[in-house]
Amino acid sequence: MFECTLAGSLPKPFWLAETNKLWPQWKASGRELEIAKRDATLFWLKAQEDAGLDIVTDGEQSRQHFVHGFLEFVDGIDTEHKVKMGIRNNRYDAMVPKVIAPLKMKGRAHQAEARIARAHTRKKLKFTLPGPMTIVDTIADDYYGDRVKMAMAFAELLNQEARALEADGVDVIQFDEPAFNAFTEEAATWGIDALHRAIEGLKCTTAVHICYGYGIKANLDWKRTLGEEWRQYEAFFPALAGSRIQQVSLECHHSHVPPDLMALLKGKDVLVGVIDVASDIVETPEEVAATIGTALKFVPKEKLYPCTNCGLAPMDREIALQKLEALGKGAALARKKYA
Repeated sequence: MFECTLAGSLPKPFWLAETNKLWPQWKASGRELEIAKRDATLFWLKAQEDAGLDIVTDGEQSRQHFVHGFLEFVDGIDTEHKVKMGIRNNRYDAMVPKVIAPLKMKGRAHQAEARIARAHTRKKLKFTLPGPMTIVDTIADDYYGDRVKMAMAFAELLNQEARALEADGVDVIQFDEPAFNAFTEEAATWGIDALHRAIEGLKCTTAVHICYGYGIKANLDWKRTLGEEWRQYEAFFPALAGSRIQQVSLECHHSHVPPDLMALLKGKDVLVGVIDVASDIVETPEEVAATIGTALKFVPKEKLYPCTNCGLAPMDREIALQKLEALGKGAALARKKYA
């Protein structure tokens, strides 16, 4: 009961990359970089185990960015001539690469880090991939001329990598779709259709993570415009409840999401965000257990998985370690309290 996990990403150690940045520059290259990525992955696996997490991740230590880390392995993309584009429904501008030709994989994207992680933990292993809608919202299109067609093309590639990750021994494959909260009507239709294409043929557990973003200024500014209640989930949770995705990861603690919206996910495993990634204040185990208690009003205990609101990538390493410990201890406390 209350198997705990995290959304996916963890801070890069200072000896691997720049710290406290969402898109850090590597500190090494070539063989030294590969060794540093491996060492960072092993460090965070051990840290998650020590904190008492039940489902662990590689911490995305081999990726500079959760979307572009996958796109590096895709042909048909021009990364040299980037263009300025509004993303997340024009929440902020970014310089992005362009799709200029039919998309295809150059080879495996994440084989090395998945196999390293699988070989060094007996815990359930989760691996994260960017969702099709979020990719489409993070790259310019100079070829397909249609967002849905391009999303389905990316979903096909994601499915290829997901099937290979399953063969590598991954237990849970999660697609990160923060764009769902920016395009709520599309999320309920072609957004879920694209996810279905991405999970086709998988036998492992499948999940989708939908949050309100990292604790960066652009996201914090956007949240201040959303009013006292954040009801974006209401538009597509019923469709997700009827989808083939097995788990839904969502933001909860310190957010303005009405907790009763979790009831719209009837039948799904719900990964409830009990750790705030937009604050350096470390939750107490009692606070974590209290958030779990609130979620239990709307989610059956056998379907509830304590989680972080989002990834911890830009966070200070020591704060992240303390938050992982609070997550593990809070889940343990909730087991005693609600068993």
